Amino acid sequence: MTSVLEPPASTGGAAPAAAGASGGGPTRHLRVAVIGSGFSGLGMAIRLLQKGIDDFLVFERADEVGGTWRDNTYPGCACDVMSHLYSFSFARNPGWKSTFGKQPELHAYLKDCADRFGVRPHIRFGHELLSAAWDETTRHWVVETSQGTYTAQVLVTGTGYLSEPAVPAIEGLADFEGAVFHSSRWDHSQDLSGRKVAVIGTGASAIQFVPAIQPVVGHLDLYQRTPPWIGPKNDKPTSALQSALLHKVPGYQRFRRNFNMWGREILAFVMARPQVAGKMQKMASDHLAKSVADPELRERLTPDYVMACKRLLFSNTYYPAIQQPNVELVTDAITRVGPKSVTTADGTEREVDTIILGTGFQATDRPVAGRITGREGRLLRDVWHEQGMSAHRGTTVSGFPNLFMLLGPNTTLGHSSQVVMIEAQIGYVLSALKEMSKRNLASVEVRSQAQSEWNEALARRLDGTVWNAGNCRSWYLDEHGRNPSIWPTYTWRFRRQTKRFQPQEHQLATSVGAGRPSVHHV
Repeated sequence: MTSVLEPPASTGGAAPAAAGASGGGPTRHLRVAVIGSGFSGLGMAIRLLQKGIDDFLVFERADEVGGTWRDNTYPGCACDVMSHLYSFSFARNPGWKSTFGKQPELHAYLKDCADRFGVRPHIRFGHELLSAAWDETTRHWVVETSQGTYTAQVLVTGTGYLSEPAVPAIEGLADFEGAVFHSSRWDHSQDLSGRKVAVIGTGASAIQFVPAIQPVVGHLDLYQRTPPWIGPKNDKPTSALQSALLHKVPGYQRFRRNFNMWGREILAFVMARPQVAGKMQKMASDHLAKSVADPELRERLTPDYVMACKRLLFSNTYYPAIQQPNVELVTDAITRVGPKSVTTADGTEREVDTIILGTGFQATDRPVAGRITGREGRLLRDVWHEQGMSAHRGTTVSGFPNLFMLLGPNTTLGHSSQVVMIEAQIGYVLSALKEMSKRNLASVEVRSQAQSEWNEALARRLDGTVWNAGNCRSWYLDEHGRNPSIWPTYTWRFRRQTKRFQPQEHQLATSVGAGRPSVHHV
């Protein structure tokens, strides 16, 4: 079996040894260590420099910035949020080619940001985080990377929640003799021309790459567990007039961004009310009706849950592609994979020579949590397994001083741009750093009571929303049916609630001479 399921590897040769890493001299101490260089980590680095903070490093396991827009190179990969909103407010780009950015353009944008804002000297490529452990005596983090050890007062994770592929536990998959790869680890060495391809999954990635590969494959079996709601995608090339306005009229791009952001807040109102969301389903159901004439196929493609209970998808090409003669939609469950075939519950065995997994990511079981150890030697993964994945203001976790998680628990959006949430959290981290400097604090740790109250309020807001009561099983929910993913209301509320660091919600520690820090309760 040819498998491409492992993390992206560096393609630029061996990375240079880290300056100041252990093994070649004293361990380098940082004020801030940032993990990951996607939108979160890169945005954090840019804003640190803009605030005059340069005592930090960004640790990136790959050989380039970009996160999900570096890793996901599958055919047809694109964003479904308008580019002016799915970009940094402090790094606008008037040159977007169309309404929605495509993967190469988004990756190029992030690389340009790294260059434009002078971040690259602070990035250590080829440095995978192996572990990060809180040292209670020194009041700092010990950060072990694949190329050396560092210490840092503050640890910021920018690893996101759609970075580690979810591989289904299907009998025989490991023994398949053909090529197997996940959509986020696309194997471009595989020529799909004329091949018998099995695509497992019909989520956000599959509805983009299926139309892209359908014309070239010999035959495509599309295995659908649950059909998604799909709306039309109003993607248009940027006109000459729009380009002129964006380049020459001061404030026009800011207006376009804010207009789209506030317009999307209406969707938050809708999604919090399943009865209203149900009425809006007509948009998606009409799109399905116009696209699929066959009533039997249309029924198989019609979800039995309220729109937006799962992620709402957008495509003008998916429905036409799956109705082509070389595509078969399979809705029976897969029971096993043979050396050269896939068998379903009805007993049908279909020959196949390539399997592509469009099966999503480990969104509610984040691998980074298995590498972070807080006070009393407690692993974040174990804490979350016991208590459920949760944080305070989506950013800090009790028992883990000086840890800030960008796109932490309950920061996922179903209606707007994640960059809006990322920027709000970055502002919160900067506010905390300012408070720590002003008070000469060695550490800050959110109180367990403050975190509990925050999450109890979140649970009340989630109760009755389309994400919890929409009659579907989505990646937003954990194995217990709890929702540790979605931010259930308007982004302006999150931005307001993360505008300033709140010292009274935290245990604060100040260093006293060379001895052990003393903890002051506020």
